[in-house]
Amino acid sequence: MPKASPRPPAPKPDPALQSLLEVHEATLSNGLRVRLLANPQTPVVSLYTFFQVGSRNERPGITGISHLFEHMMFNGAKKYGPKEFDRVLESNGGRSNAYTSNDMTVYYDDFSSDALETVLDLESDRMRSLRISDATLTSEREVVKEERRVRVDNEITGMLDEELGTLVYKAHPYRWPVIGWMADIENISRHDCEDYFRTYYAPNNAIMYLSGDFDPKKTLALIRRYYGDIPKGPKPLPVIDAEPQQKGERRAVLRHPAQSPSVMIGFRGPRATEADTQVLDVIQYALNKGEGSRLVKKLVYEQQLAVSVMFDWGWRIDPGTVVFYLELKPDSDPQKVEAALYAELEKVAREGLTERELQKAKNNLRADQLRELGTNTGRAHALGHYEALLGSWKELLTLPSRYASITNEQVKAVAAKFFSPDRRSVVTLLPESEPQSESESSTAAA
Repeated sequence: MPKASPRPPAPKPDPALQSLLEVHEATLSNGLRVRLLANPQTPVVSLYTFFQVGSRNERPGITGISHLFEHMMFNGAKKYGPKEFDRVLESNGGRSNAYTSNDMTVYYDDFSSDALETVLDLESDRMRSLRISDATLTSEREVVKEERRVRVDNEITGMLDEELGTLVYKAHPYRWPVIGWMADIENISRHDCEDYFRTYYAPNNAIMYLSGDFDPKKTLALIRRYYGDIPKGPKPLPVIDAEPQQKGERRAVLRHPAQSPSVMIGFRGPRATEADTQVLDVIQYALNKGEGSRLVKKLVYEQQLAVSVMFDWGWRIDPGTVVFYLELKPDSDPQKVEAALYAELEKVAREGLTERELQKAKNNLRADQLRELGTNTGRAHALGHYEALLGSWKELLTLPSRYASITNEQVKAVAAKFFSPDRRSVVTLLPESEPQSESESSTAAA
């Protein structure tokens, strides 16, 4: 009977990160998870609130509601009315912003440490009693519609990305864009928003990270005072990953007024919790990090087929997409550029990376990780992001050893698996002339 393969050693926590990240953890009775990282070096604080809701939690008919609701959260609550949130925060030297992704919606504030209690009051007010009115919904709906026109309907990468999503995914909610379909944005109702708020903006669906100059014990007492009486919400419905297996290449062609062709290529990837995710990180950094990276050297400088090449691999809760975007020269043949890219990917699957490429990628990953953890806002965001995707911020501690242990054999295996033609979807944009106006047509005829 053959012996079982030895299990790889468990990844070890990084000592430098362990000493840097002293996290005080608590969970309130209403389910709000609190993570505190004290840092007395400068009198400032960053507060991040991660709501575990994104376009992944939507359904046809209300696509885009997560992003729309991000806008709604700045329109006043019971205690602090319209425009009061920003006015009070900025008068205390602070600033705020937010973003929505496929898997989460994140709100963050940076402010001086003496404004901590005021900011907790502001944030808890809108989690407890956001005001949702027909007037604010109508106003923010128009803002989001214009945002969609600018970023998707009239922007090449937006159009390609939207079309690619519908090719890569047939059943999963990742198939629609985070900003949503225009008809859905127009028809989201006040009732939809109220139901969404009760379910997804409840404390039991949130994680709070604070990093900066504060006393953890006193700060936790303040959080209990301001957030402790916010009621729990219903447990959100699980998202079912019903995506069928892809059984061959998928293609689409877009025609749009442009100066040159573009190609966007997506390969079905793993979920964030899979070990292949970190191997793809290394491949991404080796092939496309900096002007000296392999794809830039080969496709842009040596073969002069593309003006730019982008390799985008972002972690997601469910299997994500490895994306390549190539902006071509006006006279470039998209098929020839595709063939050149695939040749490089096949070479990685066959030969792996050079030792220099592999080590350089690991060094850059390590440097970027430490650089992000060098600020309060970077620490709060990084740890919250890892917890939302991986289930615990402590997964961050073992990432350096995971990256360091990646071998060229793993690189070859992962490249062969995920860059297979059967996992590939391709959208090509071909330029077409601007349609002539009636006056131009009449002049030409005369």
